[in-house]
Amino acid sequence: MKGVVFRNTGSSYIVRTESGDFWECKIKGNFRIKGIKSTNPVAVGDFVEFKELPNSEGLISNICDRKNYIVRKPSNLSKQLHIIAANVDQAMLTVTIAHPETSTVFIDRFLATCEAYSVPAVIVINKCDLYDEGETEYMKALVTLYESIGYKCHITSALTGEGVEEVRNALKGKTTLFSGNSGVGKSSLINAISPDFAARTGEISSVHDTGMHTTTFSEMYQLEEDTFIIDTPGVKGFGTIGFDKYEVGHFFPEIFKHSESCKFGNCTHTHEPGCAVREAVEQHYISESRYTSYLNILEDENETKYREKL
Repeated sequence: MKGVVFRNTGSSYIVRTESGDFWECKIKGNFRIKGIKSTNPVAVGDFVEFKELPNSEGLISNICDRKNYIVRKPSNLSKQLHIIAANVDQAMLTVTIAHPETSTVFIDRFLATCEAYSVPAVIVINKCDLYDEGETEYMKALVTLYESIGYKCHITSALTGEGVEEVRNALKGKTTLFSGNSGVGKSSLINAISPDFAARTGEISSVHDTGMHTTTFSEMYQLEEDTFIIDTPGVKGFGTIGFDKYEVGHFFPEIFKHSESCKFGNCTHTHEPGCAVREAVEQHYISESRYTSYLNILEDENETKYREKL
């Protein structure tokens, strides 16, 4: 039998077959994917083949080739990757300017991860109805910055409905990784986009005998016939894992553009003579906040710094 992994419960996987049935499946203890060292060999979004077992469960026997996947650092000390989702058409990050504030370092870590794994990224700035004048101006500056780099931005309010239709249209016909830190109103936004979202959540939960819950594992939902989202827990481990330092700049489009004029091909843009990137930062062709985020990934510092100058 064939299907798509809709949920990773930690000990098993909920797989939806081509006929729409849900199966609880497990994997053999030594199951590994050649060439990928990860803490979870099977990810939400994977197309799998499984065998029916006598106890009405399934045993995953094969994982089909992935179009792409996106990762974060594991929560433990392991140096392996943790695959959040596979076979996605785009990644959508929900952020807030305040209540709470999402740092630009976190945003840029997410975007760099998407670039590293060839996943188109979109930014959704939620709770626009709550911002004062200064916060609104900062929001507009963020939109100008990220759209100038090439990232589409949506401004939304799950409460008033502003921007919801635009996001719904952006999701239509695609499988989207839907992410955001705790408190940004991600679930409220999903419910505004798809009013029957709670009912669909209950349908999958009944397979594993669990109810509505705060997201702790990635989970896929069908919003419309051809529209799917993969809801992910608020995670802090985004970054370009497993790449050389000089490669990190490749995942910042504007840094990569200017790096072609650097004196050295393996320039890390931190101290080398003849660095075109640092010159571009000084001349404000590259945002200070983006350069700070780039350095943060190089140094692997935490992403909780306060708002940087744009």
